[in-house]
Amino acid sequence: MRVGLFTDSYFPQISGVATSIQTLAVELEKLGHEVFIFTTTDPNADVDHEKNIIRLQSIPFVSLAERKIVLKGVFAAYQIAKEYDLDIIHTQTEFGMGILGKMVAVQLRIPVIHTLHTKYEDYVYYIAKGRLIRPSMVKYIIRNFLRGTEAIICPSEMVLETVNGYGVTLPKRVIPTGIEIERFKREDITAEDTSKLRDKLGIKKDEIMLLSLSRIAAEKNIQAVIHALPDILTEFPVKLVIVGHGPYADTLKALVSDLNLDDVVIFTGRVENEQTAYYYKAADFFISASTSETQGLTYLEALAAGTRVIAAENPYLNSLINDVEFGRLFDGENDITEQTCEAIAHKHPIDKFKFEKKLYEISAEHFAKQVYLFYLDTIIEYDTLKSIESDRLPMKIEDTIRQMPLTVKHSIKREQIRAKYFARKASKLAKNLQSYVKIDKDKEQD
Repeated sequence: MRVGLFTDSYFPQISGVATSIQTLAVELEKLGHEVFIFTTTDPNADVDHEKNIIRLQSIPFVSLAERKIVLKGVFAAYQIAKEYDLDIIHTQTEFGMGILGKMVAVQLRIPVIHTLHTKYEDYVYYIAKGRLIRPSMVKYIIRNFLRGTEAIICPSEMVLETVNGYGVTLPKRVIPTGIEIERFKREDITAEDTSKLRDKLGIKKDEIMLLSLSRIAAEKNIQAVIHALPDILTEFPVKLVIVGHGPYADTLKALVSDLNLDDVVIFTGRVENEQTAYYYKAADFFISASTSETQGLTYLEALAAGTRVIAAENPYLNSLINDVEFGRLFDGENDITEQTCEAIAHKHPIDKFKFEKKLYEISAEHFAKQVYLFYLDTIIEYDTLKSIESDRLPMKIEDTIRQMPLTVKHSIKREQIRAKYFARKASKLAKNLQSYVKIDKDKEQD
């Protein structure tokens, strides 16, 4: 199968969407499929060494300069997609490249499947500080984009509930994004390695390391965890390590100082992807109070590293953290302290059998196989409907003519009469010409 992935966000831009797309592409290729990624330009991209990545001219997005939107390239994308003979297009954004992907699919007469990655109600503030798009408008934007697509992938039950709330009736399937387990399982990372990292961070052997790893933004709700620290400290010696960078970092640092927690909270700044496994391994728990995640790959990464999760309850996490072996979920900010203390008090090695089973559930291999099966079902359904529509075309034309206004019908009738009249005149003229040519030849022979 030849698949076209259309996305506004891809490496070297760092995001969960970019990671998800790369994971899908790599795993589909392992299964023997061809994958082509249509995305935006990036000055930091190593275009000379990229394979099957088509970058179309783009500009920075207004309020998020690190994100890009495509400027032009409809015809180029169509020509390239046609040359690659794509079987299906999978859009990963509702904007520039997503719209472009739909346009290309129409021209190629192939199906489009879409993945909704983002809960936009939590992000409209970044577009003109919420003055341009209001949360109540999101469902209309999404519904409008989904017209012309054949199916939608929901990365979690939480997204499925959201999409159903929008009134979307397309075929849907819940397929959580998987991860490359070996990138985080990392049996090569030793206890000595994690001990060195903890020493570097200033964490003592008897202290519990809580890890927050994400883009530092208001919607990630790291502030709720910081507010809970004073109460947690009355029960257990903990240190909170915040890995990442973002627009809310200075606000969090000010909050930490106001609460006199400078010795308890450690800001590392941005950490390279290759190094995050060390932080997961070194941590006793991964903690997050975010309520904006449609799934959250960091939860999966933590579990793959063998680190339990403490997080805000939602439909996605209810199915992921379905056993205390994998962590605990809190119901609201007031419950953070209690659940964190419960998790610390009952900390023990994770059951090996349950752990291996969970690893397969969250693996990239399992994810790609599920997506491929959905592609297959979508293509079969699309081809079936296309065949039916083709058979019904004469009937549809007949219905259309029957429903036309009387004046239009009369006009069509007149045009048909005129066409027949000119056809008869052309036929008569042709016969006369043939007679003339024959007479002329007879004269030459004489």
